[in-house]
Amino acid sequence: MVGININRFLHLCRLIVRNLTYTIIRLIQSYIKTLVNDWHKKHKSVKIVHRSENFLIVNKPYDMYINSDNPDRKNTLQTELREMLPDLVNPRLCHEFHFVHRLDYPTSGVMCIALNKRAARAASSAFENHKVQKFYLALVHGHIHESHIVIDKPIGADVREKTGNHKMCTSDSIFCDKPRKSYTMLIVLEHGFWRGKPATKILLAPDTGRRHQLRVHCHHIGHTVIGDYTYSEGKDIEPCRTYLHALRSQYTFSKLFERYQLQDHPWLSAIEQ
Repeated sequence: MVGININRFLHLCRLIVRNLTYTIIRLIQSYIKTLVNDWHKKHKSVKIVHRSENFLIVNKPYDMYINSDNPDRKNTLQTELREMLPDLVNPRLCHEFHFVHRLDYPTSGVMCIALNKRAARAASSAFENHKVQKFYLALVHGHIHESHIVIDKPIGADVREKTGNHKMCTSDSIFCDKPRKSYTMLIVLEHGFWRGKPATKILLAPDTGRRHQLRVHCHHIGHTVIGDYTYSEGKDIEPCRTYLHALRSQYTFSKLFERYQLQDHPWLSAIEQ
């Protein structure tokens, strides 16, 4: 009888300890999530660059998603805009705003959001007919000795990718699935050093809009973007960010008789002379 009571007591103690441990873990996770969200709100606020009747132009911070189907993911441009400009939210849209183009999660810079259906159609037409010019600033590893490079290399999905990062690769890889035409103009701006290692500041002008195009093309020519964890095969973890910034965009929306030439100040150069 005494042995049975002791066993029950020990079993009850184990249950209590397990429940307490589970509760503590949940509290720690919740606290960490709150700290992360507060940090993002404090350090990664979205900047309004321009606003008209038809369009909103913003500067997206680095390491921020455009939108997400995960309700627990707060670090998105969608949630930031919802808090900043609740009057512009359209509940009939899947993600509440007309995002007419996208930037990768680690990429910062200029983004265009249409504020009505007519503007969204005009923007879609402009992108389809190559009436939009985009320019990106990047820091890459190594010194590029040419003054400019034309990168004409198709890009497709990397079939080895299993982590959900949507990793891409160029058509010369046997793992490249359904490569599509991809064209990028690269112009060298400055040579220097980053953390004591050779680095080059470059201007990138894509003529196509493939997923991860600029990052893949830079990696393809042997000059991976500094801080690009994905295309450095997980080795480039020291930088606080991926040094790729959507510097300037030129939009011509003929159906709306609107034309914009917008430029946002990029991150301060981390390059050393």
